[in-house]
Amino acid sequence: MKRMKLILTVLIALLVVLAPACKSRKKPVEPTTVPATTVPDVPPPPVQNTDTRVTPPADFVQETPAVREEVFPADIEELNRYVQTKGYLRDAFYNYDEATLDDAAQASLTASATWLKGREGAGYNLLIEGHCDERGTEQYNLALGDRRANSAKDYLVTLGVDADRIRTVSYGEERPFEEGHDEASWSQNRRSHLVLVR
Repeated sequence: MKRMKLILTVLIALLVVLAPACKSRKKPVEPTTVPATTVPDVPPPPVQNTDTRVTPPADFVQETPAVREEVFPADIEELNRYVQTKGYLRDAFYNYDEATLDDAAQASLTASATWLKGREGAGYNLLIEGHCDERGTEQYNLALGDRRANSAKDYLVTLGVDADRIRTVSYGEERPFEEGHDEASWSQNRRSHLVLVR
């Protein structure tokens, strides 16, 4: 009986020592299977088109749009008002007592050159009028107007407008665009004015 007690004591001691070790062991996780009803429907892959021709979409417009030609006035004065209003021809403006073209004047003349070299403007010649404000002598302003008109002509020629199509004239202060006697009026009168001629 002592022997039995001893065996039992040893067994209990072994259980006490080994029991915590058994608890820390994790059971292996068995993979779960997803039921067939929860698998999302996957569309089949698109069928590759082996036809090499390009097919336009159903809403593709097959008609060529009609090109509407712009109708220009036959009267030369009306035509000049029309192209100025549309911005096809733009005047170059100058600072006081100057005949050099600033960036704004160059941009205006560039737009004008583009139209003059295009289909619509190619049939017209150009008169460039040099204008000044009322300050300065008449003789001085005529010379300044001439320099302004020629600076505009030279710039248009560098942009590809044929020099034979361009004439210049100076009106000095004689034909003001604005009648006022202040800077707002004077700034409108210091210009090279572009006029279409036949």
